[in-house]
Amino acid sequence: MNDGLNQRDFTLDPEDNARLANLCGPFDEHLRQVELRLGVEINHRGNLFQVIGEDAATRAAEKVLRALYQATEEEPLNGAMINLQLGESGIDAIAEELAEGAQEVVIKVKRGVIKGRGPNQARYLHAITTHDINFGVGPAGTGKTYLAVASAVEALEANRVQRLLLVRPAVEAGEKLGFLPGDLSQKVDPYLRPLYDALYEMLGFEKVAKLIERNVIEIAPLAYMRGRTLNDSYVILDEAQNTTVEQMKMFLTRIGFGSVAVITGDVSQIDLPRHVRSGLRHAVEVLRGVDGISFTFFTSRDVVRHPLVAKIVRAYEAFEDAGNRESEAGHSEKRSG
Repeated sequence: MNDGLNQRDFTLDPEDNARLANLCGPFDEHLRQVELRLGVEINHRGNLFQVIGEDAATRAAEKVLRALYQATEEEPLNGAMINLQLGESGIDAIAEELAEGAQEVVIKVKRGVIKGRGPNQARYLHAITTHDINFGVGPAGTGKTYLAVASAVEALEANRVQRLLLVRPAVEAGEKLGFLPGDLSQKVDPYLRPLYDALYEMLGFEKVAKLIERNVIEIAPLAYMRGRTLNDSYVILDEAQNTTVEQMKMFLTRIGFGSVAVITGDVSQIDLPRHVRSGLRHAVEVLRGVDGISFTFFTSRDVVRHPLVAKIVRAYEAFEDAGNRESEAGHSEKRSG
């Protein structure tokens, strides 16, 4: 939550553009790998780095980045090397440290009981019940959208809010909203399918259809939120990594009295043009110290996977580690030769 959010600023010396490019990787994909594993936000300008997240995670991120930058002096970095360095950063201990103080929140809906799986989901649910504006940032499959919908359904059924708004920026692999057939709702439907699926599971198809017909549940593209003030509403902005800075500011200033907002997104899956800054990334940086706003950072460890998928991921990681060791051995032989 916001209480434990920390910012670490540090410099990687000596400043060397070639080494910095090696560290960051193509389109910053090496930094995204560190973000996903540690649940942090990394920003940089040249050799000046800023890491935002839980205190333990930001400390680990600085340690990893310094070690990787040192390694760039000798060889190009790859995903396997970064994975090895992350393994040595003590992420298991970090997860235990972040788990302390997690309070379980149980959500009751007509279809059953929903609660967080693991400490991060538990903290996320607790944050939503105690803050008016909440950010859930992390990779797909961590439950951030599903749990937001569950909290919204509970609030709606308990009459704590009068309506539920599902909002999403219409950014999808270059396809424009106007190219899709149908009325406004039908055009937005494909973009909001994960939210619909969660609603159907919790309320049933018929009830969801009736609530949409009565405008109790409203589906809206982000562009249609301008000029509105949302009172007594539960608002979920999904895929927020694809908002611009201006759109995010516009959305956050729509929130009225008696409303709750949950903003979810995955900063490793930004579909905006390369020169456009993500509103989600910017909001994390600007709002991290504002009271009443919570931030929960999910990591790749929070992904709720089929047990077999987890085994597959571990097998691939082991294969990459073995390949990295063979590569290092080959380099050593060449140097000794």
